Amino acid sequence: MELVPLLVMALLGGAYADAHDRRRLLLLSELALSLCSAALVGIALLPTAPVWTLYVVAAIAAGLSGFQRPALEALTPRLLPGELMPAAASLQSIGRTLGAVGGPALGGVLIAGFGLPLTYAIDCVSFAVCLLAVARIRAVPPPVGAQRPSIARVFEGLRYARSRPDLLGTYLVDINAMFFGMPLALFPAIADRLGGAKSIGLLYAAPAFGAMLVALSSGWTSRVHRHGRAIALAAAAWGLAIIGFGFADTLPAALLFVVLAGAFDMVSGIFRMTMWNQTIPDALRGRLAGIEQISYMSGPLLGDVEAGLVAGLTSLRFSVVSGGVLCVLGTGVLCAVLPAFVRYDDRTSPHRAAKLAEEAGQS
Repeated sequence: MELVPLLVMALLGGAYADAHDRRRLLLLSELALSLCSAALVGIALLPTAPVWTLYVVAAIAAGLSGFQRPALEALTPRLLPGELMPAAASLQSIGRTLGAVGGPALGGVLIAGFGLPLTYAIDCVSFAVCLLAVARIRAVPPPVGAQRPSIARVFEGLRYARSRPDLLGTYLVDINAMFFGMPLALFPAIADRLGGAKSIGLLYAAPAFGAMLVALSSGWTSRVHRHGRAIALAAAAWGLAIIGFGFADTLPAALLFVVLAGAFDMVSGIFRMTMWNQTIPDALRGRLAGIEQISYMSGPLLGDVEAGLVAGLTSLRFSVVSGGVLCVLGTGVLCAVLPAFVRYDDRTSPHRAAKLAEEAGQS
């Protein structure tokens, strides 16, 4: 119910982000998301609310999130100079990691203490903080010559992505890593082998912990200029960590490898976001952000399917280890097919130079 609306609206949201004030889109979509939380309050108060109402609200909220994210991603390069993109990517990653770890934990505490209706009400009120923060951002009008959103504009963004092998590398390497090397669907079964229910929470928290360690110590990323090579190395290291996780027979060893995997994933994410924000023209940033969202949302979901199918046909260990091996091999193949991706250097890239000129003109 969530995946299709999210993916469809990501492309539409990207086209709108390139044709309208991005701050205004954020305000409107954030307000609409708050209404989804308000709807959940009403559903929770009904004594016999039908289950399908939850699916409808979930689908609408996912679609709104897909529509909002391109405007949010496209806003960053308009607010900050290019040299701050690595730091901005780290801060964004810290926020998402905190939300992914702290959100469910806080939700559980609130539900246990106050019940569902009040928990949803608190969530609804919390949107006021977001709305006030976004309202304080200066207006971000569309680029000069922006055209009305349409299917043709969406395909224009796709053609641009296809014309940039370095950009294609960032998308495909990540999809490859997530499709083959994302064994989240197997964590419950693996936890059962490593100690039972008490292990499952630690396994799910470990990647976020590794990501947080990298994000909090990410000052070094501003001194790296070969971003494509850094992404490829991080993706291959992710695959190796997943191989180690597959062979781990104790919980501490398994947690160590999953922490390492989360850390390498964060390294890849920081440099991918940096490349996107430092090289994509402002007139196309929203549409490319929609494509980016599809790439990093579809990979893990498809990876869950792949991991489950292989484990069902073979074994847990074979599924995890073979996925890690294919991740490493796939990364190598993509680097061989897309040499421009591996050679990317922000000091010599013509796309980076064009973006710097664009920023100078905007200032």
